Amino acid sequence: MKLFDAHCHLQDPRILNKAPKLISTALDSGLLNFAVNGVSEKDWHLVKEMGDKYPSVIPCFGVHPWYVPQRSPNWFTTLKEFFETTPSAAVGEIGLDKGSKGREIDFNDQIEVFRQQLELAKELKKPASVHCVRAFGDLLHIVKDIGSFPDGLLLHSYLGSAEMVPEFVKSGAYFSLSGYIMPMKVQKAKKMLKTIPLERILLESDAPDALPHLELSSLFLVDEDPSLPQEIFAHGRTAASNVLDYVANLLEIRKEELAEISYKNSIRLFSYQGSKFALG
Repeated sequence: MKLFDAHCHLQDPRILNKAPKLISTALDSGLLNFAVNGVSEKDWHLVKEMGDKYPSVIPCFGVHPWYVPQRSPNWFTTLKEFFETTPSAAVGEIGLDKGSKGREIDFNDQIEVFRQQLELAKELKKPASVHCVRAFGDLLHIVKDIGSFPDGLLLHSYLGSAEMVPEFVKSGAYFSLSGYIMPMKVQKAKKMLKTIPLERILLESDAPDALPHLELSSLFLVDEDPSLPQEIFAHGRTAASNVLDYVANLLEIRKEELAEISYKNSIRLFSYQGSKFALG
């Protein structure tokens, strides 16, 4: 099976030194591509270097809501310069957060930074990888206000309601699923999944924070390293199933079929002009 990790952070300090081994191990097991998302000005250069070095890496640049307070006065100019010098890049990780950590950050500032990046993604005709925690109503309002996104919005680790799915679909959204779906109540997860059109489903690791199915977890369940948080390994060991199996089971389709669908969806989403999959 061919797999595509639609959202991860291989530049994260916790796994950066293992990235070469992780990428080669993944390629051997059928995981062919990674959308690597920057979170602040401090790591964009690492994402760019990774994209330049590894054909399998799709670089993504953005300011994550948790890092909004750390942005420099020239952050937006710098961001645009990264896109000018890296035509293969997508936008991400950007978004809104009203969770425990997000509540520490002024929400109006989050909205301002998010809107600027979302509008830039639309202007550049690139997909954007969106983080949303307890702010789906706000997100939907902003997305509707800006207008539809024919180049796609990737709602990463989607845990929103089934009722909102059709509205997001109208705006051009894709729904990326990670290990975070597994603690959801089964009936709620099944209802949500069955509302998502199959042509809009993606799979991701959100590494190193949420571990996905076995093929992807082979990336991160390497020899245990005391420098890595042990919950990373614990999550991988205790998960009764993997995301691919889990989601396929809830959707009542074969995992091989879901793998093929999600891979093709990812290729389509990341086939914008200038990307590594762009025709010509």
